[in-house]
Amino acid sequence: MSKFFPLFLSSLTIVSAPSFSEENLNKYQTFTGFSGLINTPNSEVLKHGFWDIGYNNMLDYRGINFVDGHNIVFSTGLFDGLEVSGLIASNSMNDSLFDPSVHSEEGNQMRDLSFNVKYQIPLIPKEWFSLSLGSKDIGGAENKYKTHFVVASKEWRDFRFSLGAGASDHETGMMNGAFGGVEWAPLDWFALQVEHDAAAVNAAARVTVPKEWLFDLGQLTLTSRFYSSSDDSAEDVYWGVNFTAPFSDEYHPARKKVLAAPAPIVDNRTVSRVTPPASTSSDVQKDQQKSKLERSQSTLKSDMNKLARKLRNVLIADGFESVRVGFNQRPTVVVSFENSVFNRNEVDALGLVAGRITEVFAQTNAQFVLQLKNHGLPMLALSGDVASYDRFIKHNENPVVKAKLGAMRSIGGISWVGLESANSPYFKPRVTISPEVNSTHATELGVLDYSLAIRADVTVPVWKGAGFNLSAQTVVAESDDYENSGAFNDRSVDNGVSNAFFYQTYQLPWGIYNQTKIGYFKEFHKYTGIINETAWVSPQGNHKVTNTYGFFDYKDYDSDRDYHTVEYQYNWVEKDISFHVTGGKFWRKDSGFKVETRFWFGDSYVALYGEDTNAQVAGVALSIPLSKRKSMNVTRFGQVKGNHAWRHQVGSRVGSDSNYLVYQQAYTPKTDISLNRSFFNQGRSSVDYIYTNLPRLREAYLTHR
Repeated sequence: MSKFFPLFLSSLTIVSAPSFSEENLNKYQTFTGFSGLINTPNSEVLKHGFWDIGYNNMLDYRGINFVDGHNIVFSTGLFDGLEVSGLIASNSMNDSLFDPSVHSEEGNQMRDLSFNVKYQIPLIPKEWFSLSLGSKDIGGAENKYKTHFVVASKEWRDFRFSLGAGASDHETGMMNGAFGGVEWAPLDWFALQVEHDAAAVNAAARVTVPKEWLFDLGQLTLTSRFYSSSDDSAEDVYWGVNFTAPFSDEYHPARKKVLAAPAPIVDNRTVSRVTPPASTSSDVQKDQQKSKLERSQSTLKSDMNKLARKLRNVLIADGFESVRVGFNQRPTVVVSFENSVFNRNEVDALGLVAGRITEVFAQTNAQFVLQLKNHGLPMLALSGDVASYDRFIKHNENPVVKAKLGAMRSIGGISWVGLESANSPYFKPRVTISPEVNSTHATELGVLDYSLAIRADVTVPVWKGAGFNLSAQTVVAESDDYENSGAFNDRSVDNGVSNAFFYQTYQLPWGIYNQTKIGYFKEFHKYTGIINETAWVSPQGNHKVTNTYGFFDYKDYDSDRDYHTVEYQYNWVEKDISFHVTGGKFWRKDSGFKVETRFWFGDSYVALYGEDTNAQVAGVALSIPLSKRKSMNVTRFGQVKGNHAWRHQVGSRVGSDSNYLVYQQAYTPKTDISLNRSFFNQGRSSVDYIYTNLPRLREAYLTHR
């Protein structure tokens, strides 16, 4: 064993010169919750925008020894160089640890949820080596796996060498001292790994299934730890499986600066394409010139009218509602529309409409202004030059465009084509289907307990900013602990109607929006209530303050309850991160605050949050779209679609010696209709968001034209 480190250091010295290989070796996940080798990390981190879920049967039992058990690990690359992961470790999946007859071979069973983080230092040149810092089992009431480490790695040809030092409380000595390892990948799909984890030498083989065999959905890796010199391992061989994939195919981290479009000139003066002849004193020549100019104007208006009608028909066929197309003599093309098909991201709607305008008016010298509406309220405007945008579509050149929140600027002399009411969005039901899940994770009763229902939200717009919403669900599956006699029965999803309310939204001056919901709400008990949201959005959209107040009256009791919160949101668009701070009095009468940071990947995000009301809680939330990028068009019978922003979260008590479950802390009632979901593009609406997502505008048109 003493020969391992001299051999490793001499190998590292040999390859310390800059590597001439441009290929990066695959990154693998350890059995213990990091990217790395087997038990030890290397300095690599999961790529920004990717996630990995893995399972292996090598359970680290309380840091005493290794036994056959269950490890479930979810990891994600949240930021450039930042990897976070959550690990569930358990002897069994469903045994109740309160049952005195339940024991493992070592004694009492264990079940633990831990949180891990690793950060790669960015200042070191890659041709030298890479260096990372990390911690395992952060926070928590019981820290069974607490470990801190620093590790450096160097790639050379088909090898990766790692060397580090760690401090841990493991009785086995794992990661408590110097550690290191070597990875060899002679083939793209095969790798061998040998490590010294500060206590023992371990060896493993990795086989990666090609992405093409999995329809390019992700990468599947199979692992076998086939050797260990440890005396603390109950088994000689352990195995694992991991699946890695990107959060979103529409995520574009690389962006370009854009130029602002010149504001369309607001006038009604006649503009002709015909160059007038040289000035003359002859009245006959003047009359001829005037007649020729008038004919040119008539021809231009006739051509523009035909093109405008064609554009309107194309946009209606694309599924947009309340479509109005107009033009003036400059010429400037104006399009106003309601987006009901690109529910995941309204940037896609802007991209398709702007592309359609360019497609139809490509042979003109027109400018364009388009107005996107939600429930009849103007939310986003985009203006630009057709010729410039055409070059953007065809050659990916920087387009000359200008974005604006709210209503588009006033333009004079517009001749409109068609009637807005002919393609009205009102009185057409929209049905959203999604799962509804209540669950617990890594408790004494089981690794995963759940109550799963199918939920349907029916929304019917009735006039500008207003509509009705009805939500109902039916339970389809429950674990034993969520059934009638189970410990979590009072937390199970209830069958039947959960919400039935009327909503009205107003757009006020100075970036203020107000929405009121009044009706029936079921939050364990039945209530009639009113919820009011008032939000102020900064002119560029980067800052938002929302005041929410709810008052509820029991239907079956002579009592009531209310809540009142204020939320501040900041969008750091350049890094696809949004920050949220919410404080006040919450639904269960707990007072305090909640902070959350969302890391966006296309239309998905991973959030890290912390709560401090009755208890301190930290957790991770995941929001993903459960719908196609483009939903079905709305027919006269309505529309059926998936949930464009389904969220699930897992939290654990921190800063306390106890680890009791915390239920609905810092909670406010959730509805399918809200300012964020229905009007603010999940809180992403901002001028900078449009500018930094120009590649997606182009890609949306090329994909859906």
